[in-house]
This record gives sequence, structure tokens and C-alpha cells, in this order.
Amino acid sequence: MKAIRVGQGFDVHRFADPEAGRPLRLMGGTVPHDRGLVGHSDADVMLHALMDALLGAAGLGDIGRHFPDTDPALRGVDSTVLLQRVMAELRSRGWSVVNADVCLVGERPRIAAHSEAMRARVAPLLGVEVDALNVKATTTEKLGFTGRGEGLAAQAVVLIQRD
Repeated sequence: MKAIRVGQGFDVHRFADPEAGRPLRLMGGTVPHDRGLVGHSDADVMLHALMDALLGAAGLGDIGRHFPDTDPALRGVDSTVLLQRVMAELRSRGWSVVNADVCLVGERPRIAAHSEAMRARVAPLLGVEVDALNVKATTTEKLGFTGRGEGLAAQAVVLIQRD
């Protein structure tokens, strides 16, 4: 029997001022919205939660340990580059992804029209078929910081196995 592990990840980023002109990056792509998220990297909250889930499942800490926001080389970095590094680390230790489920938490933007493109873009980075990656969203019924439109949160769950 193969070794299997489950990991979960969670991340939060606040919205930038609309005047900042920062794009909203989610699951490795740009989603039309009037504000992007603030972060040292591209602030892709969904990929950050996914990477934390992957690292946690493998017992490798979190993205803050691997990609500290004090590293100037990571300023503005595309989170898909970081995901590729995470996957290389997992693969070097004999782990592969079985499936992943990523959920965006916020009132806006609505991502249903973008979810298939998100899955198609990120599944190959994980080394899985598109149907092994689920992307969804929920609101908080206008409660809390996401409900007030101050930022977005994301959570992810992954299953990995040792090859």
C-alpha cells in the first residue's frame, strides 16, 4: 500500500487601493476586477493556500519558510513559479498529488466563469488530470473582512501519495 497524506492550507490577502492598478491574480491567471491583492509576490491567495496544503501534507512547513517576504528576489514573483518549486521539492521526496480542492472566500469577484481555465492552467503544474483539481468559491454572506470587501481568503485541501 502506498503512503498517503492529507494537507490543508489557508491564506488571506487584503485588497490594494484601486489607484494602485494592481491586477488580481488567482490560480495563476489574471481575473478581471477593480482591485488586486496586496502581497510581496503576486498575492495569488488561491495558489498560496494550495502550496501551504502541499507543503503541509509532505511535512515541509509552509510557504513563509520556503519563500519569505523578506527576500527581495521574490518581490512580485508569479506564484506559479513558486508552485513549480514546491512541486519539485515534493517530487524529489517521492510524493505526487492525487487530487486537490481549492476554495476562494469572498463576495467578489465571481470566479465561476474562470474556474475551468484555472483548472486547466494549474492541473499540469500539479501533475494531475484536470478532473483531479477542483476550484470553487463561496461567500461569507457579507460577514467579516471578506464580506465587507476588504480582501479575499482561500483554503485548500490536497491528497498526496508516495510513489
